[in-house]
Amino acid sequence: MDGDPFFESLKLELRRGSLTLGVLARLREERYGYTLRQALADDGLEMEESTLYPLLRRLEAKGVLVSEWREEDRRKKRFYRLSPQGEALLDRLLDEWRAISRSLDKIISLDPPPEHLPRTPPWT
Repeated sequence: MDGDPFFESLKLELRRGSLTLGVLARLREERYGYTLRQALADDGLEMEESTLYPLLRRLEAKGVLVSEWREEDRRKKRFYRLSPQGEALLDRLLDEWRAISRSLDKIISLDPPPEHLPRTPPWT
């Protein structure tokens, strides 16, 4: 239900880690901010610039990304890619993501709840 503050809060929490994982995975190949944002959006993971650029700076500050300013098409652009530390971190996070995903797939695909239990969450 759109506009429900509780749902929006949970959705934001769910998206936050997913966005980071998507950014890290896309930066296995070097990209600058605009093309990174476009590639993520093309895959259905849209993100505002006001979310992307602070995330890139945080990841770079932690040593997960490296960046370099270069001129392309007569404009200076900052190109990002995973550092060796970032590649190792991504591998670990992907293992964790896959394990969580497998568990949730099992839980979600369980038989529907008995008739005496509500099918919709009480907050809707």
